[in-house]
Amino acid sequence: MKSEYDFNEGERGPVIKGRGKTRITIFLDNDVISAFRCRAEQAGCGYQTLINDALRRFLSRSGQPVDSKTLRKILREELAKDH
Repeated sequence: MKSEYDFNEGERGPVIKGRGKTRITIFLDNDVISAFRCRAEQAGCGYQTLINDALRRFLSRSGQPVDSKTLRKILREELAKDH
């Protein structure tokens, strides 16, 4: 190892580039999360993947931005399909 390293041309950020996803914090109703977790267990995948898929399907239909009210509506529609 060198005793000193030159970081003058270094860049901040992750060493490995992301996969096109962003980590966020979002508040969802407990019953919505529970339902997606149950579906995910049955499907053998992650519940966040199912939520992402539901949002993607909605966006492809509407072309509208998703706000919290719309997000709740989308998730409830997806959950109603099971009942």
